[in-house]
Amino acid sequence: MTEVVATVDPRRFPMSAAAATSERSRRIPLRDFFRNPERAGFQISPDGNTLSFMQPYRNRMNVFVQPRAGGAPVRLTSETERDVAGYFWKGSRRIVYLKDFKGDENFHLVAVDVAGGEPADLTPFDKVRALIIDDRYDDDDEMIVGLNRRNAEAFDAYRLDLNTGELTLVAENPGNVTNWVTDHSGCIRLAIVTDGVSTSILHRPHAGTAFQTVITTNFKEQIQPLLFDFDNKLLFASSNIGRDKSAIVRLDPATAKEDGIIFAHPEVDVAGLDWSRKRKVYTEVQFVTWRRERKFFDGETEAIFAELTRRLPGYEIDLQGANRDENIFVVAAWNDRTQGVRYLYERQPGRLTKLAEIAPWLDETELAEMRPISYRSRDGLAIQGYLTLPRGGGSNLPLVVHPHGGPWARDVWGYNPEVQFLANRGYAVLQMNFRGSLGYGRSFWEASFRQWGRTMQDDISDGVRYAVEQGIADPHRVAIYGGSYGGYATLAGLAFTPDLYACGVDFVGVSNLFTFLKTIPPYWKPMLDMFYEMVGNPEKDKELLAEASPVLHADAIRAPLLIAQGAQDPRVNIDESDQMVAALRKHGIAVEYIVKDNEGHGFRNEENRFEFYEAVEKFLEKYLR
Repeated sequence: MTEVVATVDPRRFPMSAAAATSERSRRIPLRDFFRNPERAGFQISPDGNTLSFMQPYRNRMNVFVQPRAGGAPVRLTSETERDVAGYFWKGSRRIVYLKDFKGDENFHLVAVDVAGGEPADLTPFDKVRALIIDDRYDDDDEMIVGLNRRNAEAFDAYRLDLNTGELTLVAENPGNVTNWVTDHSGCIRLAIVTDGVSTSILHRPHAGTAFQTVITTNFKEQIQPLLFDFDNKLLFASSNIGRDKSAIVRLDPATAKEDGIIFAHPEVDVAGLDWSRKRKVYTEVQFVTWRRERKFFDGETEAIFAELTRRLPGYEIDLQGANRDENIFVVAAWNDRTQGVRYLYERQPGRLTKLAEIAPWLDETELAEMRPISYRSRDGLAIQGYLTLPRGGGSNLPLVVHPHGGPWARDVWGYNPEVQFLANRGYAVLQMNFRGSLGYGRSFWEASFRQWGRTMQDDISDGVRYAVEQGIADPHRVAIYGGSYGGYATLAGLAFTPDLYACGVDFVGVSNLFTFLKTIPPYWKPMLDMFYEMVGNPEKDKELLAEASPVLHADAIRAPLLIAQGAQDPRVNIDESDQMVAALRKHGIAVEYIVKDNEGHGFRNEENRFEFYEAVEKFLEKYLR
């Protein structure tokens, strides 16, 4: 660890075009973009005495610890099949981490003692997914967890004793509860239930009393509970009831009546609220316009961010962890050209100590700026997005269109290894938040309903036309590449606008909306009617779904394809890719197919990432040059 003794050299943020070199960067080795981090995931123990982090062990990310005062790191976990999926402290002597098997997403909770010993699987059940309802941060010995052990479609709530491994049922799911919400004492106070389309909030004043329905809304109107206030009486929530943009509100959990608006933004949704466990105050909200912004409610928190921003200019600042006394923090400093550096910040004496660079082999001055753009879709809807050009810019460039997954998610400004890799290879990269992307309000989201392959795809196609009209892209050298829904958009783009693209890369993408809706994970089944309203009903909307399923229009595809799939994918079944490849080969379309038996919805293992992106590099080089 290295103490920072002087302010970091100022950097303009974001870097101006004038500051960029007129020459292209060197060709950075592909694996440097997709290697496991040198060290990442830093956290501090509740007592502040021990640092934890993840670093590679036999090419897999595992958990290590070392004394904050200094000393050699000690490896706690020895996972060699897959990376540790995530971890957290439970007290200052125990760490709990998550693992799944070959990407099946049936996560187990595993505990390991910091002093050593064998890890203990706390949820050792086959084909059962564990999720964390309440990590009970202030209680070292228990957690509230959800398990779909009794019914694969529904998660019951259990109190987990970490010392004995005993699981005690505290709330049985009748089959329609999609979320349980606890108060600060660990008591389950709310249940969110669905009939497939309508959503209800059920409340009880304390354990042992019956839940009562408080409010029922169509799923388009949402109250998302965040946390109880600090005397467990009122509730903070994100709500779009009576408004287009979600706002942070305080409400009475027994009536769902708003007691006041904490924060609302006129242009974007506000979905989260941060708080101090020690001081019992809410501290800030974050929201995303073209980039992330903050609104502070607490002077102490604002002062910490102001000090760190002063000392680390040119970077976004996050507090990624703290001890219970909240005077020692793990700080992340990053921007669009780097995953950045992690520091330890001790408020007294104001010491900022460098812990590690996430990827020290990458020089941010060689990487490209990610700039916000906006254009109008053909029906007049404003679409926000991001454009990343190779360093040195240029015009009439080969373009990779990169639609995000979800589809009810969004792209954000920040470091993206895929984007930086493509820009380093000389491609312009276009990302767009097509209709349905989250964060822009209810009406923008609803505009995507039953629009897979239609206006959602038009938003992507119109982005290509925007890039061509602006002189950025060569219309004869445009590729489309995406994963999950982005993979669907790739197939749809090649099938429904075959003249627009020279080639496409589909990563775990949906090809057939009929089979996709039949093979969703069992715990999505309670929301199936919601999917039918948002995507289409296989019985009532047969024509609509047939028109929007690329596999049924494979004969229209002319451009070559690269398809990659994880065999254990629980969300997009391997049959989606198998049937697409078969249909393309039947019609004589060139298609490369990569399948990994030890992967799920995306490739987590380093060697599989290398193989995939090396194939992508050769594929794009062949068809866009």
